[in-house]
Amino acid sequence: MIPAIETSAMLLAITGVAAYLLGSVPFGIVMARLFGLGDLRKIGSGNIGATNVLRTGNKLAAFLTLVLDAGKGAIAVLLTRALVGEDAAQLAGFAAFFGHCFPIFLGFKGGKGVATFIGTLLALAWPVGLAACATWLIVAAVTRYSSLSALVAAVLSPVAALFLGRPELVLLCILLAVLILIRHRENITRLLNGTESRIGKKSA
Repeated sequence: MIPAIETSAMLLAITGVAAYLLGSVPFGIVMARLFGLGDLRKIGSGNIGATNVLRTGNKLAAFLTLVLDAGKGAIAVLLTRALVGEDAAQLAGFAAFFGHCFPIFLGFKGGKGVATFIGTLLALAWPVGLAACATWLIVAAVTRYSSLSALVAAVLSPVAALFLGRPELVLLCILLAVLILIRHRENITRLLNGTESRIGKKSA
């Protein structure tokens, strides 16, 4: 199910573009430069997210990246909900997430979207967001694979939305999950080959 579309097409388009540009801000790269860590794209996996920032050994920079990346999705949703409406809020969350994954400022080569995914869900429906967080934590505790935790949390998010009484979020959760699967395709290959790095171990 999807929310009733009540906002005009023009306003939805403006909202989508604005949220995409917000999502495109590469906070991982910004934090790496502020903390003098170098070009994040040349460190570890080359990813611009918090996990790769953590590989530099700077936990504060990684934490700030995590918060800011999650905040992109949350702010896009909350501002749009307050100023426009619920239908536009869902679009804003998706656009911010898409911007993080495919940012115009970095030639459309962005992050994997996990933090922005969580921030978006928490802002749209906090019980669904908490369910995704809990899923990530449980899988991470059992397997020590950050990527697998993200994949399971994303894939189960439509189910969580349905069972927690938010069926209008199911389609959005499916779209977000598909993009997370696409962005994690290399991780999926390494998981299948048994070469994926575990949490707490530096990648080769």
